[in-house]
Amino acid sequence: MKLMIVEDEQRARRGLKNIILSISQEDEIVAEAANGRSALELIKTVKPDAVFTDIKMPFMDGLTLIKEVRKLGLDTKFVIISAYEEFEYARQAITCGVSEYLVKPLIMEDIRKALDAVRDRGEQDNCKVSLSECYPEVHPIILKALRKIENEYSTPVNQKDMANDLGISPEYFSGLFSKNMGESFVHFLRNYRIEIAKSLYLHSDIPREEVPFKVGFVDEKYYNRVFKNATGMSVGEYIRENRR
Repeated sequence: MKLMIVEDEQRARRGLKNIILSISQEDEIVAEAANGRSALELIKTVKPDAVFTDIKMPFMDGLTLIKEVRKLGLDTKFVIISAYEEFEYARQAITCGVSEYLVKPLIMEDIRKALDAVRDRGEQDNCKVSLSECYPEVHPIILKALRKIENEYSTPVNQKDMANDLGISPEYFSGLFSKNMGESFVHFLRNYRIEIAKSLYLHSDIPREEVPFKVGFVDEKYYNRVFKNATGMSVGEYIRENRR
């Protein structure tokens, strides 16, 4: 696996790296970062299979980092590292699909179990991220919208119909969604569909040419452009890169 370590303390970062490399010859540390903001940019570039990240860091904390990566539609697995008293804070990240939660000081057996958990999660057919659990603190109206996205992403969902179904104006819904999610409804839905498509390519028997229509696109050429913009790769390149 390609692994990344995000930890603001250099000594702790070096110690974790040494333990991981002593446990497994199959895993590679492809990147390290001292804060969440730098980590986010590196994740976009190196696309690690899993990230070990501290909770409290400068510029961007671990929880925000996880949410930002989820918005990108990347399949990255996360292992949270934090002090015991930070558990309630970390619990939000756990509901967001985090593979393991480690409490400092770290010991070899804990890290070994975390690596096993990441591998097990990668082998599962986990095509859908539970948005309503991943964003538990958003406005109740947006929470309903996220549940509808989860259930209706394969259908012609649009902002106007979503607002009408929720009993509010499209203008109010647009502003509320952007305020809570940090991006527009259209952009979020598009990325969510691409995230599911990526999982379908790797974890299902659905023919490649059927995937765009399974995730709600009606134009394959447009879908291919969106997919490349979101991932930096064509569909064929993505499949070859991630099925190695």
